[in-house]
Amino acid sequence: MSDYGHELWFGSFITPTARPPQAPVELALTSEKAGLDLVSFQDHPYQAAFQDTWTLMSYVAARTERIRISGNVLSLPLRPPAVLARAAASLDRLTGGRVELGIGAGAFWDGIVAMGGRRLEPSQAVRAMEEAVDVIRGLWATDGTGPLRVTGEFYTVNGAKRGPAPAHRIPIRIGAYKPRMLRLTGKIADGWLPSLGFLPKGPASLRAMNEQIDEAASAAGREATAVSRLLNLSGRFTSGAGGRLFEGTPGDWAEQIADLALQYGVSGFILASDEPADLNRFGHEVAPRAREVVQSERAT
Repeated sequence: MSDYGHELWFGSFITPTARPPQAPVELALTSEKAGLDLVSFQDHPYQAAFQDTWTLMSYVAARTERIRISGNVLSLPLRPPAVLARAAASLDRLTGGRVELGIGAGAFWDGIVAMGGRRLEPSQAVRAMEEAVDVIRGLWATDGTGPLRVTGEFYTVNGAKRGPAPAHRIPIRIGAYKPRMLRLTGKIADGWLPSLGFLPKGPASLRAMNEQIDEAASAAGREATAVSRLLNLSGRFTSGAGGRLFEGTPGDWAEQIADLALQYGVSGFILASDEPADLNRFGHEVAPRAREVVQSERAT
């Protein structure tokens, strides 16, 4: 399946730099004023040049009014899922339902171990992710019978009280690239959140990776459309055609985004940039034009 028919939305991917501390906050405010739908922050707790992502998200939530907020993606090995579940639900209630959850199984293991985390093999990381999602959703399920009990290899919860419930159904999106994690995404996740620069063959990789997600979703009794497809991207705006992907005018960007939506089913486009001018162009010029193109193509 190429076009999953999801509504397009647009976001920003901001570096949580610690100096100056207000810089990422100002970029979040710029994102909201530019009409973007989501502001997100990378999460590397072992990086001393960065602020803690969850603390930053909470501060940004208090400074903004409309925009949705997410980690992109939160480092699961350093964020215990039971605590993360309560933190996400609490912030979602405080913001009136503006929190989304992007999580990753871990990548920079030396840094994770340096911060007290456990080094996992790839297969272990997949199992840990599945257990973590069970814990998170279980604690959110306040209509569940009795306290939550999850006995896992990596995460165990022994009779934890459920709640608080989030203000809305928080989508859980997984940053994934390898087959086992892609299959898990299809099995349990609400969304897939890769970065264009890490795709081995660029956009051409999306078709086969989507197929792995779709097949796993079907095997789990789910529709392929239950898993939204997002994409972190970066590039350069120019006054004329650049000739390369995401190098050109806002109109060029809009056409390329529309192509990714219609050919590969991507519906969430998140610009990695710390430049206010880029965020403004993305929100004010690229997003409306891309939506127009996709709507027009879908109507024919």
